[in-house]
Amino acid sequence: MSPRKPILPGATIGILGAGQLGRMLALEAHRLGFGVAVFSPEANSPAAAVADRAVVAAFDDLTAIRAFAASVDVVTFEFENVPSAAALAATEAAPVHPDAHVLHTTQHRLREKAFLRAAGVPITPFAAIDTLESLVAAVSEIGLPAILKTAGFGYDGKGQQRLTAENVDPQALAAAHAALAGQPGVLEAFVPFDREISVLAARDAAGNVVCHPAFENRHAHHVLDTTVCPAALSPEQADEARRIATHIVDTLALVGVLCVEFFLHRDGRLLVNELAPRAHNSAHLTLDASDTSQFEQQIRAICGLPLGDASVPRPAAMANLLGDLWALGEPDWAAALAVPGVRLHLYGKRGARPGRKMGHLTAVADTGEAALSAVLEARRRLSVASP
Repeated sequence: MSPRKPILPGATIGILGAGQLGRMLALEAHRLGFGVAVFSPEANSPAAAVADRAVVAAFDDLTAIRAFAASVDVVTFEFENVPSAAALAATEAAPVHPDAHVLHTTQHRLREKAFLRAAGVPITPFAAIDTLESLVAAVSEIGLPAILKTAGFGYDGKGQQRLTAENVDPQALAAAHAALAGQPGVLEAFVPFDREISVLAARDAAGNVVCHPAFENRHAHHVLDTTVCPAALSPEQADEARRIATHIVDTLALVGVLCVEFFLHRDGRLLVNELAPRAHNSAHLTLDASDTSQFEQQIRAICGLPLGDASVPRPAAMANLLGDLWALGEPDWAAALAVPGVRLHLYGKRGARPGRKMGHLTAVADTGEAALSAVLEARRRLSVASP
């Protein structure tokens, strides 16, 4: 099949979802000369504030989805928890990238794990959980420690329980199964890892793939806290991470961007943890450190434009800003921006609350350690009361 004619600046990109990822995607789309429309159940969303047009409707309102798709030139999404039925409905009126098949696969842990296993991708042992008896059998087979997760709609550690030999007995297993609240689950063997990394891969309809360098991620309370690029990997490990990410997007026939999250096992192996078929928190530093940000790359891929240079010429780092920083009042933005080289990105969210992602800081420096020190110092200054 011949490739589609490129979608050029002046056309309108439709985004399903209107959070901070949609906001940054819209800003990059505008910079490239595209119009932007967003679709979200929430009014006054971060992306709606910068879009040309915002539609407020439920994702299961397929009539509204079809009308929205008919009003734009291409549809994409900013998070994978959009129902795949919505993506299918949008496909009736406009090209949708990534497509509903990718969405269906990656928004459910069991489907995602089954896909990765069938694709020959290295993953941790897992088992499907639908009854208490299946959980007991899986614990016996996989062993402990292990992580019990809901199969669908989980991110930032939501829907996860760690099971260990010390805290598991028949009553505890029953309670853990009850906590799934009737949802399908998956039990995964715990991975003794040295570090967590991620690779952001972009693929176009012609099958061209470009990967950003691997990012090294640190989490706090299951939420991404900081990212450094490049990750501390051997050249062989970095090549293997890119190879795996490329294999995954090719096997999915994905058009757009996909983040592959890895564990680096203590024995040096890379194991895939999760997939996210959209821009990713760990790649936010590409806005300031890369010739082509992850958001521009998504636009290029879905519009059939040449994929951009994804290199990161100098080491960089990012630190997330959560709503906890507002506990003592408005953060001291001037103090943070006094740190040389630090850049601030706020998401325009109304109402800070603990754990809510409100923005991030980035810095570029001669070393990853120096960049990380800069963003951490800037974040520290945010919550120091002025004299």
